[in-house]
Amino acid sequence: MLIKGANVYCDGKFIRKDIAVSGEIFTVYSNDDIVKDYSDAYIIPGLTDIHFHGAMGKDLCDGTKESIEAICEYEAQNGVTQVIPATMTLADEELERIFKAIGEYDGTKGAEFIGVHMEGPYISKDKIGAQNPKYLAMPSLEHFDKYQKLSNNRIKKITIAPEVDGAKEFIKERADEVVISVGHTDCDYDTALEAFDLGARSVTHLFNALNDIKHRSPGVCGAAFDSPEVMVELITDGVHIHPSVIRMIYAMFGDDRVILISDSMMATGLSDGKYSLGGQDVYVKGKKATLESGTIAGSASNLFDCIRYAYSIGVPFESLVKSAAVNSAKEAGIYDKYGSIRVGKYANFVVVDKDLNIIDVYIRGKKIGGVNENN
Repeated sequence: MLIKGANVYCDGKFIRKDIAVSGEIFTVYSNDDIVKDYSDAYIIPGLTDIHFHGAMGKDLCDGTKESIEAICEYEAQNGVTQVIPATMTLADEELERIFKAIGEYDGTKGAEFIGVHMEGPYISKDKIGAQNPKYLAMPSLEHFDKYQKLSNNRIKKITIAPEVDGAKEFIKERADEVVISVGHTDCDYDTALEAFDLGARSVTHLFNALNDIKHRSPGVCGAAFDSPEVMVELITDGVHIHPSVIRMIYAMFGDDRVILISDSMMATGLSDGKYSLGGQDVYVKGKKATLESGTIAGSASNLFDCIRYAYSIGVPFESLVKSAAVNSAKEAGIYDKYGSIRVGKYANFVVVDKDLNIIDVYIRGKKIGGVNENN
């Protein structure tokens, strides 16, 4: 397939050029007769969402192939071609069932299922957010290894509060195996900095379920800023973070270190109403999802909607693509095959118009249409 006339995202900027796809990958040239003319459209790498819970009334923690597949299909329709959904803080027997289902999942519909983000139970009761405090646990290598084995080694990222007993030892021992992210934590600057020195390399949804940054106590945000190797997740759904702070974070960290996430829950793609997250009731009105207490409980926006919102408040589209496609693939350890439009990589890409409306989505060189229908 030869794709002509589009503005293609390459190395942080858009260049008008032709690209070729042969089978599943980008190639130097095409030897078939299929020509797609996307004149004046924009082609970007398929997005990778490394932190979300569900969509279309389904949640990863349903622990079923049907739910995972439905989520993957929805994400693909919305430009997310690789997914790393997140678990919640739940009872051991529930987590065992969920990770077993994750390990057995072999679906091929919709977005590619790369692995999971284990969000809890090794977090702080003081920054619990929408997690369930009833099922908190201390970090344990044996405990984690059990879930990793059940998941068939699909745990790619784990959120941990570094002040919790056993956390520092856990970070030191498992930092080479999974991405360890500081989050749901009440820790101060020095404790966060120590966690980063031990091997933590990410911050879970910056500013949410963390201490605020202050001029004499910069907290996790300050420690992350002072640690050049650390990436920060950012939810840009128009609810979690004020527009000024979003622009500020891009000015502070640059677009090399920000990873856009949706943190979407099962209401995403559906109407307002009562839903569930981690076994707790969630009430959705517009973009806002909250527990009965008023605590924000994930988002009701997909990752491409988060891009649109951030673009509307002044963040350059090029920076947003880098944050949602390039940086996320790098952190997930899949950038050798995903996250950019380069010869030899999988042909996962999204075609959009100048108003950021999605025209087409391709996964492994096949156009996704309708309900994951190749055409």
